[in-house]
Amino acid sequence: MSIDLKSPDLYFNRELSWLKFNSRVLAQARRKNLPPLERLKFLAIYGTNLDEFYMIRVAGLKTLFKACVQETAIDKLTPAEQLYSIHKTIHKEQKIVESTFDTILDDLKEHKVTIKCFDELSGKQQEVIGNEFFEQIYPVIMPIAIDATHPFPHLNNLSFALALKLEDKAGNIKHGLIRIPRILPRFLKVEHCYVPIENVVDHFSGELFGGLKKLASTPFRVTRNADMEIEEEEADDFLEIMEEGLRTRNRGMLIRLELREGVDEDLIKFLTTHLELDSHDIYEYKIPLNLGTFWEIVGEPSLAHLTLPTYSPKNLPPFSEDKNLFKAIEKQDVLLYHPFESFDPVVRFIQEAAKDPDTLSMRMTLYRVGPNSPIVKALIKAAKAGKQVTVLVELKARFDEENNLQWARKLEESGAHVIYGIKGLKVHAKVAQVTKRKDKKLQAYVHLGTGNYNPSTARIYTDISYFTSKPEFNNDVTKFFHFITGFSNHSELKTLTLAPEHIKPKLIAMIDHERSYKEKGHIVLKANSLVDPDVIQSLYKASIAGVRIQLIIRGVCALKPGVKNVSENIMVHSIIGKYLEHPRIYVFKHDENECYISSADLMPRNLIRRIEILTPIKEPVLAQKIKQLLALQLQDNQLSWRLKSSGEYKQVKQGDNNAINNHAILEGYMTKIHDKNQKETPEYVTQLAKKILKD
Repeated sequence: MSIDLKSPDLYFNRELSWLKFNSRVLAQARRKNLPPLERLKFLAIYGTNLDEFYMIRVAGLKTLFKACVQETAIDKLTPAEQLYSIHKTIHKEQKIVESTFDTILDDLKEHKVTIKCFDELSGKQQEVIGNEFFEQIYPVIMPIAIDATHPFPHLNNLSFALALKLEDKAGNIKHGLIRIPRILPRFLKVEHCYVPIENVVDHFSGELFGGLKKLASTPFRVTRNADMEIEEEEADDFLEIMEEGLRTRNRGMLIRLELREGVDEDLIKFLTTHLELDSHDIYEYKIPLNLGTFWEIVGEPSLAHLTLPTYSPKNLPPFSEDKNLFKAIEKQDVLLYHPFESFDPVVRFIQEAAKDPDTLSMRMTLYRVGPNSPIVKALIKAAKAGKQVTVLVELKARFDEENNLQWARKLEESGAHVIYGIKGLKVHAKVAQVTKRKDKKLQAYVHLGTGNYNPSTARIYTDISYFTSKPEFNNDVTKFFHFITGFSNHSELKTLTLAPEHIKPKLIAMIDHERSYKEKGHIVLKANSLVDPDVIQSLYKASIAGVRIQLIIRGVCALKPGVKNVSENIMVHSIIGKYLEHPRIYVFKHDENECYISSADLMPRNLIRRIEILTPIKEPVLAQKIKQLLALQLQDNQLSWRLKSSGEYKQVKQGDNNAINNHAILEGYMTKIHDKNQKETPEYVTQLAKKILKD
């Protein structure tokens, strides 16, 4: 009997799978073997993740629900069913969040770090905080009366405020608001005691609403639909339409209200009436709102001892021994694994090219670069010096649009040729090319990566960087830039593979080729998410044929492993730890190249709605390095979770005698190689590096 591989029973829902991922993040905050501020960090990450999920994914489902769309994906769950499950899961998880916070608070107290309400402070502490309020807070905040002549104000996305129920001398009930702007600190600090700002504002609210008696109050926070709809076909000036889109983001539909628990019912009614939200969208917490702002405490330098030790990324051979980065790339291809190996060579690749008088042209794509980018500054200098600089700045990089707009303008002003994305597609590929004049000939160098050109995130995300001067790569990269800057629709290359036309067919072809080897076949795929139905069905077919398939999927996974006669040969791992797992690595045992790195996840948006690059790693030594890194992750028994056919994730059993934490091991490995490099010959260090990683 044939098996229907399109049956919804063989797929997990994308949104519910994402919630499982965020639950694994929350589980890190509950690990007692981590320092208390490291655990608070994961609670902050959980909160910021949830904010974005609501702003984009929940908002999208609500839009579909209102449009009466009944079916959205291969799992066949309707928007209404998904929204119900999301609300149920998050409301249930609230109790875990609150108990986790309380446990972390107890552990912090042992280190004399506290989070307290104003009324819990000593008299001296209250005096310090009171002075700070009147000097730094009172001049900034404004009381807002709400009545017939003072309408309820517009609240921007993620607005944080205090709602008050008041009584005048005649006994009339009134309502008011006090907005708490983002420019103000989330906590006021006295010694190592942190006081939530809303609690201080609430205490001194009588100074703002003089002559009125406060009957009840609550801090609250609103979330809006932050997904921008850009009508690209009607855009004459793409910059202008993006700016308008950013302005509308704060006017999107309200989708969530967060309050403190135990709020006066009349005050809740006042808020929900004006905000037009139903009960499912209201979340009442016993702990401070806006979990993401706990980063203020986590990032306190004097409390660094309460987090995991900071690791300093290492510059290793050949870049550590050769002062001329480009000569090193000419001698050999180089593959780096960030953040264990430093991101500095990527920055130097652009900076040194910008300074070199022999540099003729520089080309690169920019997706998320950060607000103070040394890379963009180097490109600006290069353009001002007369070099031909071409930069594709993706203005549609979600939540980085405003930053990218500013950099795009500065690049244009410097004389660079700036492309503002491709109509109908996002350019997510990570590629940079430098062309120099050398001995009366042209020599090109290329960097291809899995992560963004952002030195800040490169310290906390794991990613792959690949440098080469080989003509076959450079020829393809040149054609790639000709494709995105001109009118050409010919995107097929000889060595590299591009989405949206060619990556997905190539991946499926490689899976099918591996399937022909049956039990001898072996596939290892590492990605952030696995959602694409066609890729999943190809993996199911390979599994049925006997191919051993190991998947390392950090986040969303719609594939259901361990199903009898379908996916018994598929194992799905998820690694959550000190660093955010971000590279996309695809390994096929019997493929002519075997190892590939990519900017593309295994999702329809990446494979058919974005411009992405799939890069073969042809050098056997570099391919072996990648396979050893994957082997280490597959053996991890400290940070790894395994997906069951039920949809639940089970943490891999932690062996006390043979603990394998791949992040800690790689930190130690790179440090050992770095230290040996200071004393030994390059040849010795290279051999040592191969041996240790293999062991």
